[in-house]
Amino acid sequence: MPILNRIASYSEEMKGWRRHLHANPELEFDCHETAAFIVARLREMGVDEIHEGIATSGVVAIINGKGDGPTIGIRADMDALPIEEITGADYASTVPGKMHACGHDGHVTMALGAAKYLAETRNFSGRVAILFQPAEEEGGGGNVMVQEGVMDRFGIGQVYGIHNAPNIPLGHFQTTPGPLMASVDTAWVKITGKGGHGATPHECIDPVVAVVGMVGAIQTIIPRNVYALDEAVISVTQIHTGTASNIIPEEATFCATIRSFKPEVRDLLKRRVYEIIEGHAAAYNVKADIHYDWGYPATINHPDQAEFAAEVAREVSGEAAVNARAGREMGSEDFSYMLEARPGAYLFLGIGPGAGLHHPAYDFNDEAAPIGASFFARLVERAQPVAG
Repeated sequence: MPILNRIASYSEEMKGWRRHLHANPELEFDCHETAAFIVARLREMGVDEIHEGIATSGVVAIINGKGDGPTIGIRADMDALPIEEITGADYASTVPGKMHACGHDGHVTMALGAAKYLAETRNFSGRVAILFQPAEEEGGGGNVMVQEGVMDRFGIGQVYGIHNAPNIPLGHFQTTPGPLMASVDTAWVKITGKGGHGATPHECIDPVVAVVGMVGAIQTIIPRNVYALDEAVISVTQIHTGTASNIIPEEATFCATIRSFKPEVRDLLKRRVYEIIEGHAAAYNVKADIHYDWGYPATINHPDQAEFAAEVAREVSGEAAVNARAGREMGSEDFSYMLEARPGAYLFLGIGPGAGLHHPAYDFNDEAAPIGASFFARLVERAQPVAG
């Protein structure tokens, strides 16, 4: 793999970083030990500035290049997932019920590898700001960092990120201009009826049949309200009710994940969910309480930056290993908030065969870290070359 020779020489050190992080996962905004590890490595590298406590536990590292110029941002998410690991690796999670099942340990390692190289060589102008972000999985840490002013505070002009991709060949990159990943909203619905004996339903108001009707009707929204070429997904992922075979329960709850790309489709989906639930509640004589969580927006790459990132990826991995017109996917990312604030692009980097993301047997492939670090390093050098 044509990675930068200097970064290749860090491979074992990077593996050690990644496996330490893997063994010590933290959730959401509570990434303080992860941040402390990152800060210790950054100090060893001799970066110019380290800013801590952003979005609770986030870190921003500043590295100055040679001469004046703009500031480019590189983002790496830090948080893990509430999953019990089953990899059996000797560096497996030491924290019960938590693991790096999405490869954020690898993302941090890529960014640290790039930081080490850039701090040593400084073969670029202006500055690079490396954003180590908490709470991507839950909490929208990317949005919090933006709201706390990181883009203006550090003068970031453009921003880039990578997500690892299992079962795409090692070192292959995928991205696309425009929409790349969907928005995500969540509807939590509580139905209240009147419980009683299963033998006397006429004396009850049954929330079970109401939920069944609502869920069935909600599944008609996409095929009957959304234009067929406007991608959207509604999946009812939870239904909870009842305690015994002969009891009609008082309450029932269900949950749905709702995903799309266009703002007008997103608005339509929310409106139709409310109309269907409220209409069915009236028809079944139950009370419906809806909590609609307006989540991460769609991740939309800026076309010029996406093409530039693809050019850099071709330099690192070769023409045949880069798909710059990859399909969209219905997953979501809070890097979307950073792309709303500044031009930039998000890419997927293949890590080879293995368990998928968010699976308890998932593990990041350490061979991918020098590739991602090389991409980030060349991205900075290409975007902000030294004058003269």
